[in-house]
Amino acid sequence: TKIPFRLNQDQALLTFEDEEVAQRLTEMGKHAVNLDNKIADVRVKPFTLEMGMKFELHVTISGKKINVSEVPELSLPEDWMRDKLELNFYKSEQGGGGEVENVDYDQQSRTAVITFLRPGATNVFTRCTKYPFFVNGRCYRLSVSPNTDVHLEKFQIFCAISKKTILLQGIQETEDDEESVQDMIEIHFQKPSNSGGEIEKIKYVSKGATWVSFEE
Repeated sequence: TKIPFRLNQDQALLTFEDEEVAQRLTEMGKHAVNLDNKIADVRVKPFTLEMGMKFELHVTISGKKINVSEVPELSLPEDWMRDKLELNFYKSEQGGGGEVENVDYDQQSRTAVITFLRPGATNVFTRCTKYPFFVNGRCYRLSVSPNTDVHLEKFQIFCAISKKTILLQGIQETEDDEESVQDMIEIHFQKPSNSGGEIEKIKYVSKGATWVSFEE
């Protein structure tokens, strides 16, 4: 899983091979870094990813149910309309799904859920978004869509802290290009005399902002 982090202007991220180096530099708090013969007082902060969440989304398409909407408003009792819908979706000559087990009709929202008796009956509606509805000598077009069951699994909220990475803030602008400044920062924090150590990765931003990704 990749976790994004926004790195802002005049900031840098350093990841060390040894987490003890990162912890030691963090405890020191401030460091005087030589940037092209100019001493910059930079602040070292623990690197914390923003709170986020991850989950698995599972969608199951029913083989027995379909959703129906845009049922016409007619002056018919609710149970009569339910019967009309059942008859209409039963008829195989219209491309229906066969015997209907249940019709859950809501007159107020003009929607219905049609449940067929045979599993896989909804396959005939896979490429169908409109379906003819014959009532009182007229033909209406009903909207048809798959009935789905959506549920979340493995839902987790996280706020990760990298023990091997530090965040540098307050790096002063120089006339040097971004890559040169990044090299100078890396040289400083690699030296054991500066309480540093071997660096795995470094990213410095002189202008604007950029997104970096961390793998869980």
